Amino acid sequence: MELTGKIIQILPEKSGTSARGQWRKQEYVIEIPGDYPKQVCFMVWGDKIDQFGIQQGQDVTVHFDLESREFNGRWYTDVKAWRVDPAGQGAGDGEGYRQDGVPPMFGEEPPF
Repeated sequence: MELTGKIIQILPEKSGTSARGQWRKQEYVIEIPGDYPKQVCFMVWGDKIDQFGIQQGQDVTVHFDLESREFNGRWYTDVKAWRVDPAGQGAGDGEGYRQDGVPPMFGEEPPF
């Protein structure tokens, strides 16, 4: 899935330690243009935060997976970005795709 819009907010980076080691994530809010603009909060994990270098006010295309989980009878949904391109840059460069040219499957980490 993908969305194209303008980054309108960058939330504070969060980090911590889990059973699998150190982790960090950064959340961003993108505004999708239209008659009724929508705002969507998405997250980027680990080294991709630095790699993508997302800036406030930047127009981007965000490629993401949706993932939901249940906790204590409530459902929580994450919008996890696996690729972020400057808006207008097509998928023709192949970055973020597997070597066979196919985009990563849901839950599969893209090669960077």
